[in-house]
Amino acid sequence: MSRPSALRIATRQSRLALWQAEHVASLLREAHPDMEVVLVPMTTQGDRIQDRTLAAVGGKGLFIKELEIALAENRADIAVHSMKDVPSELPDDMSIAAMLSRADPRDAFVSRRYASFERLPHGAKVGTSSLRRASQLLNARKDLTLIPVRGNVETRLRKLDEGQYDAIILAAAGLIRLGLADRIAHHLDLELSVPAVGQGIIGIECRAVDARSIALVSVLKDAAAEHCCVAERAFARRLEGSCQSPIAGFAVLKGDELQLRGVIGSVDGRTVYRGSAAGSRHEAHGIGVELAERLLTAGADQLLRELRGA
Repeated sequence: MSRPSALRIATRQSRLALWQAEHVASLLREAHPDMEVVLVPMTTQGDRIQDRTLAAVGGKGLFIKELEIALAENRADIAVHSMKDVPSELPDDMSIAAMLSRADPRDAFVSRRYASFERLPHGAKVGTSSLRRASQLLNARKDLTLIPVRGNVETRLRKLDEGQYDAIILAAAGLIRLGLADRIAHHLDLELSVPAVGQGIIGIECRAVDARSIALVSVLKDAAAEHCCVAERAFARRLEGSCQSPIAGFAVLKGDELQLRGVIGSVDGRTVYRGSAAGSRHEAHGIGVELAERLLTAGADQLLRELRGA
């Protein structure tokens, strides 16, 4: 019997993206030992633009679009993403075929000088290019000086070590995956910083009509991660936020109950709307929409209009 054709994985070339793609490839090789799995590394526009914040140049979708073009042109079969980078609306011809089990979803406080966020002195310089993080951190500490920091994880850590910042905030999952957990001084409490939608979850995208790829990666699906991410993404999608909108959403499963918390705030952190909703995991999408509606009614609708006009 002939060996099945290779499964080609489109991936960015950063060390973290390659780790994630190799992780997926390893799981697929284990599940399908007769199938060849190969990586198709590429550089995206989000990787090339390093002198401006993501919000200023089009958002995290810049990391995704060129991988989707490779799928559409049949230069790759699947693409591996951090779900926090995937826009809440996918192109009609694309599908998220599987989500892996969630890693640590929290934001990590990284500093050589201070043991925790609470110990930062007045006016401390904190590096982050995430409007979501900036809004929540400034809501807690208006005295902080937030400075954009771009580049891959290693570049950001080098800038911190050079003294450009007193601390930087990164996703804990990325540091752990790269073997850099020892750089985490403190995990930010969820009451302080609600994670990004999909943070800690690896997603696999493919063409919606590609039944073969969908079937092959279906063995990697994690139901809990998928239910939580569906709720989070429904929340963000209903808010119709743009790359200029500091939106956070994080869900957990407790038995069959899904609990979702969400945040939408102004960029300067002066106005922040928070809320939570819960229900059956089978109603994940509806829970996300319900929470979004609640925050919109509470005043977030006006805030979002202002953000879109910014």
